[in-house]
Amino acid sequence: MQPMVSKTEALLRLARRGPLRARDLDPAGIPRAYLRRLCDRGLLEQVDRGLYQLADAPTTELNSLAQVAKRVPHAVVCLLSALQVHGLTTEAPHAVWVLLDRNARLPKLTQPKLEVVRASGPAREHGVEVRTIEGVRVRLTTPAKTVADCFRYRRHVGLDVALAALRDYLRKHRGGIDALEAAARADRVHAVLRPYLEALV
Repeated sequence: MQPMVSKTEALLRLARRGPLRARDLDPAGIPRAYLRRLCDRGLLEQVDRGLYQLADAPTTELNSLAQVAKRVPHAVVCLLSALQVHGLTTEAPHAVWVLLDRNARLPKLTQPKLEVVRASGPAREHGVEVRTIEGVRVRLTTPAKTVADCFRYRRHVGLDVALAALRDYLRKHRGGIDALEAAARADRVHAVLRPYLEALV
């Protein structure tokens, strides 16, 4: 039987990589009871049901995205949250926006708050990239797909947000019109986007 300190150290090493779930302890052979022990000692904190992180973990403004990606790995960060990651907005969203398959179960998170939109086929699969945020692999829409999504879901985010995102995208990605049009076609909003695009280019 390994001494307690080695299990503790192994658990702390896991936690240093980013938020962790109880199931992440299983491959390392660490009993789940250690989560409660380290919370009681003030070394870990429970940030949501089944999700833990170091009590003194350095957190960024994108911490909520890492938490959601850890709990809902099939979700794709999109719309206002993806705009924030890509530097296409100055506003911090009040919730984490995620794109789910039409048939996917709605995640049960108490925090952070989620805003969920759904799609299937190319509208869900086109333009997804992976970034590492606070040690967690986060799937999110590319800049072009994010802007196209703002037009697709303009009733959710507002046409003013979609237009501002389009302006910022054209300013930062001068050669990105082809990618934007491809994303708009995947989202079936090319006809909606084209007049605004022609007016700005």
